[in-house]
Amino acid sequence: MKSALLLALAAALASGCSQTHRSDTNADQHAASDSRVEVLRVEDVQWTPLNPARGDQSPQAATLWGDRSATGPTGFLVRFADGFSSPPHIHNVTYRGVVISGLVHNDDPDAAEMWMPPGSYWTQPMGEAHITAAKGSVNIAYIEIEEGPYLVQPTEEAFDMGERPVNIDASNIVWLDVVNTRWIASNNSHGPEMAFLWGDPSDGQLSGSLVKLPAGFRGEIRTNGTSFRAVIVQGNVTLSESEYAAEALRPGSSFGSNGKAVLRIKSGSEEESLLYVRTRGVFELVPAE
Repeated sequence: MKSALLLALAAALASGCSQTHRSDTNADQHAASDSRVEVLRVEDVQWTPLNPARGDQSPQAATLWGDRSATGPTGFLVRFADGFSSPPHIHNVTYRGVVISGLVHNDDPDAAEMWMPPGSYWTQPMGEAHITAAKGSVNIAYIEIEEGPYLVQPTEEAFDMGERPVNIDASNIVWLDVVNTRWIASNNSHGPEMAFLWGDPSDGQLSGSLVKLPAGFRGEIRTNGTSFRAVIVQGNVTLSESEYAAEALRPGSSFGSNGKAVLRIKSGSEEESLLYVRTRGVFELVPAE
């Protein structure tokens, strides 16, 4: 079974606010002075075949940002049919994945099944042979790459770049509360929690984390980096920003900003919410008083 170490990070943050603008895609980096807020509801995404060569047998994909058929970083949703199982294959690029709904298995062709539930995280190194399978009435995962295009290739072209895969079941995620990280500004030990997955946000570097908001949470996400993106993994949240109407966001929806921004966020009253956050720089969670 594959495993990985989670990195515990600490950072401080100053926050700001800026004019809002809606857009479905943008580049991964902008100057901090060019701040925009972007929202894309899952109801508005466009689904197309992930691997057109497989026709009706292909999972469906929907771009949240970037362009997986071009160069540069991209984030997109993948929707699998119940009982889907791919043939062994490789990819030309490494990708990261977070399960949003259903169960996903991603491993070596001969590995025992490891069904990852919503909130699980995995990585698939470029060049390594593997299969991907899914089961459940609705199976959706978020996938991101750092450099496109994203291609599916036969195992005859397999190669080893020295990377090793990671499978982390949701039950094995290591959560940090206000006592363990300075990314949460709260006096409440039952407030938001964070789990750092990859990267180091210090000095404006790129990183990825999970953010857990308790049911009924109200507060702000204050970002000071050059790029901030979030994908709703579980629960329902309401997002707003000064001069911007509130948006109700279901799992699979995304939002982000370039440059400094203050995003007001509210979690549903009946269940906790889970977000995957990709940021270049640091951000802070500030519960409402």
